[in-house]
Amino acid sequence: MERRVAGKPDRPAEHGAAAGVATTLVVGLVLTMALPAGAAELERKTAEAFERYAKLTQAQIDAELADRERGFLWVERLAEERRAAAYSQLREGEVVIERIETLDDGKRIECPGGMIHHWIGTAFIPGATLGQTLALVEDYDHHQDYYAPDVARSKILRHAGDDYVIYLRFYKRKVITSVVDTEHEVHYSIVDATRAWSRSRTTRVQQVDGAGKPDEHLLPEGQGDGFLWRMNTYWRFEEKDGGTYVECQTVSLTRDIPTGLGWLVGGYVASVPRESLTFTLAATREAVMRRAGK
Repeated sequence: MERRVAGKPDRPAEHGAAAGVATTLVVGLVLTMALPAGAAELERKTAEAFERYAKLTQAQIDAELADRERGFLWVERLAEERRAAAYSQLREGEVVIERIETLDDGKRIECPGGMIHHWIGTAFIPGATLGQTLALVEDYDHHQDYYAPDVARSKILRHAGDDYVIYLRFYKRKVITSVVDTEHEVHYSIVDATRAWSRSRTTRVQQVDGAGKPDEHLLPEGQGDGFLWRMNTYWRFEEKDGGTYVECQTVSLTRDIPTGLGWLVGGYVASVPRESLTFTLAATREAVMRRAGK
């Protein structure tokens, strides 16, 4: 088992010019026609492939957390030149993000009928303490305020010690609008006075049909457009260098691209997890600084 970088490091994307907008509209039109509601259904083989990928990823993360020699954060384990560039970007207030991939004995893990999206990113919150950062990310009742518009509703369903069960309604509009109700199991672990980590996994994912309308209703799990079927997230927090580093790794499962349309819509579908993670880290940075009066 190993992990590889699956693409070049990314900075948050800027909006394109007129030609880019036109292309996006064309892609959106194709998706609207090609992916009608009810067009996708989560198959058992797809879910099993994701669970296998997630299990191997979890084992990799556990090994990293146990290895105190290589550093706690992802950026600390980068090659020297890349690490220096990443820290420079972070000090400038940018989010450093990269697509990665977990391998099984050097081989790709195939996911028939679906796409697994695996991204990792880091933000630096100057002047923030570990306690201030954890207080915000654990304030799930107000995630709808900190992470709007991506999070439209949020609520703690149960909380006992370091464990939470939470509800989040995700809203994503990128030509196509997708609204999904989710429940997550979340566990936190405090390593020491300056470091902590958490992990979460979805236990329920249902598409909302007619969101905000009188006839709003939930589709059965595994049915709908297939823009989100599963999602695991892994966070690490470290207070140092006059602030707190926040790292988030996401592994999500979506429907596959219809045959023959990959060249046109593949990049569009793959860009949503990257943009969502970039937004989440940037919003965390801004919200912690705002609450701390920075």
